[in-house]
Amino acid sequence: MKNKKLKRYLKTYFLIIAGTGLMAFAIKSNYDAIGLVTGGFSGIGIMLKRLTPSVMEGGVPIWLTNLVLNIPLFVAAYKLKGKRFIGKTMAASLLLTLWLGVIPDCDLAGGDYLLASVYGGVLTGAGIGLVLSAQVATGGTDLIATLLHIKLKSYSIAQLLQVIDGAIILAGIYVCGIHASLYAIFAVFVTTRVSDLITEGGKFAKAVYIVSEQYERIADVVMNQVGRGTTMIPAVGMYKHQERSMLFCIVSKKEITALKEHIKSIDPGAFVIVTDAREVLGEGFLEY
Repeated sequence: MKNKKLKRYLKTYFLIIAGTGLMAFAIKSNYDAIGLVTGGFSGIGIMLKRLTPSVMEGGVPIWLTNLVLNIPLFVAAYKLKGKRFIGKTMAASLLLTLWLGVIPDCDLAGGDYLLASVYGGVLTGAGIGLVLSAQVATGGTDLIATLLHIKLKSYSIAQLLQVIDGAIILAGIYVCGIHASLYAIFAVFVTTRVSDLITEGGKFAKAVYIVSEQYERIADVVMNQVGRGTTMIPAVGMYKHQERSMLFCIVSKKEITALKEHIKSIDPGAFVIVTDAREVLGEGFLEY
């Protein structure tokens, strides 16, 4: 039992360390290099760095902005949510700040906005996906949205976060220009797709519903030739109020073509519905 807890603990912090490292690398090597403001405290840091070269050589560093802005948030979160709520989130925020401080500035995309938005989006999405897989956030605007939700319960955290990050991106237009901001929006899209891919495992499947008089023969093929389980669901057709039997099964994307061919050979008139299953947990698919 202790070994399992230790493994879970080590895995959690490995994901946090790796995820925040990727996020910081994306910021320092892509977004900051050409001024892509993609929201979050890092976006504020990029703008502030460009507005303060007269105050500090090279402008206020992003890591310092991230640290200073997060401190009052964590104090508020501690008072409103308690110690357990902020534990791992604070660790993730501090690690992100540390990575932002130690990773050197570079221009991975060579000044190309499209490459920077793609590289940055993929790296940031991968980093966020790893951190979310550890069931942790990195503070910043996520934490602001969570705290605002306490008072604004009619809005979801996701809606509040979109408004906050959207305002930061709009502010980026003033500081970095409309050209960079349009690519920043594209980078956000890439980030979202990649983070979803990682958190959902990337192993999508197909859910298949089959209505046929030959449901027993089709079920036998599904189990013995396709090698998948199937469930018979009693159903009633409302047009004639006729009782029918509907089969439900989950197959991989590679197996769906063969399954449709089998169904066609048994009953060309079968009614078949194929939909995407974003994540399937259990025997034959992903483990819990």
